[in-house]
Amino acid sequence: MSRNHKIRDQEKLYFVSFATVNWIDVFIRRTYKDILVSSLSYCMRENGLELYAWCIMTSHVHLIIGTTGEPMEFILGVLKKFTSKRLREAITQNPQESRREWMLWMMERAGKFNPNNNDFQFWQQKNNPIELFDNDVMRQKLDYLHNNPVEAGFVDEPWEYLYSSASDYCGKTGLIKIKMIE
Repeated sequence: MSRNHKIRDQEKLYFVSFATVNWIDVFIRRTYKDILVSSLSYCMRENGLELYAWCIMTSHVHLIIGTTGEPMEFILGVLKKFTSKRLREAITQNPQESRREWMLWMMERAGKFNPNNNDFQFWQQKNNPIELFDNDVMRQKLDYLHNNPVEAGFVDEPWEYLYSSASDYCGKTGLIKIKMIE
């Protein structure tokens, strides 16, 4: 990991992104997105995660985070490890999952080629943290995160996308209680 992609100051806010292995479109089903939403809420309650903005896309996640508890690297590790197990179970047990064998095969294959895993890998290892060192960078990342579903053609306006904090920034209540960026 390069020097530019590390969380150096736990007092600052960071924009992080992480993706499924091989950019597999796992999060096309609501049940899988709900597992991730639940896990974010858990990390907020139990690990001191401060969530300022979030967006779940089909193959990746964008977050703006801080911490009042555990270090951010630890929280992201807990989040990714837990969701990896839960999502693997959900994919395996979902009778409507037509891509089950293919997705599990891709994730098992990725795990076998990664010395950090035994037999399975759901998430890519990188989080690509970017320190939000001033208001311009913070606004740019917040706009990018919230406009991702618009750019992908899922919705016409950012606040229309359910699995994002954009509605919170428009005065509505979203799925996760976030801390607002002033």
